[in-house]
Amino acid sequence: MLMANLNAVQTFSPGCRRCPRLADFVRAAGQKYPGYYAKPVPSFGVEQARLLIVGLAPGLHGANRTGRPFTGDHAGLLLYRTLHQFGFATAAESVSADDGLELVDCRITNAVRCVPPQNKPNTQEVKICNGYLQQELAGLGRSPVILALGSVAHGAVLRALAQRPADYKFGHGARHMLPGELLLVDSYHCSRYNTQTRRLTEEMFAAVFQSIRELLDADRPGGPLPEVSQ
Repeated sequence: MLMANLNAVQTFSPGCRRCPRLADFVRAAGQKYPGYYAKPVPSFGVEQARLLIVGLAPGLHGANRTGRPFTGDHAGLLLYRTLHQFGFATAAESVSADDGLELVDCRITNAVRCVPPQNKPNTQEVKICNGYLQQELAGLGRSPVILALGSVAHGAVLRALAQRPADYKFGHGARHMLPGELLLVDSYHCSRYNTQTRRLTEEMFAAVFQSIRELLDADRPGGPLPEVSQ
């Protein structure tokens, strides 16, 4: 697989403290909630998966508590239910890192590995954490699909591949062919705000995963991509 700027690839460490603001916030969260994981959150899922899902960052009472992406918070309710529906997860609910749920040909990570204040990492923090995302992209399987949940994740993927954001506009259901036989698919983030305001409905989210399922099942032999309902 073609990878840009490989010298920037970093090996993830749960001891990372490269972003002072985030390190301070995570430390304070651990002190306030002693039972929480409260460290940079590792990726979850299959090595060399053909589907990589990229979220924004751990939630304070979700992955920052459980130590597994999208586990234990509202955003994970829709994500894991949909993953199970389309055969990417062995169960429809993820409640803890040791609940037995496994992913199938799928891996989940975040653009930023530490919980940020008000769920908003800044641009520099996304840049600093980008080497970890490069590591994930370098480890994908053959003809992979990357699903970016939200515009920040979309931008982080492009940065990791040294691609110009202006050439690949974010949009729900949009698909972008990238160098190295990578297909980037966009979706609105499955956050509480987006689902409660119905900016993202279950039907919209399922349509994106239906498209991905069809692409992976067909192994993308070079034919036209199926349409995604929006």
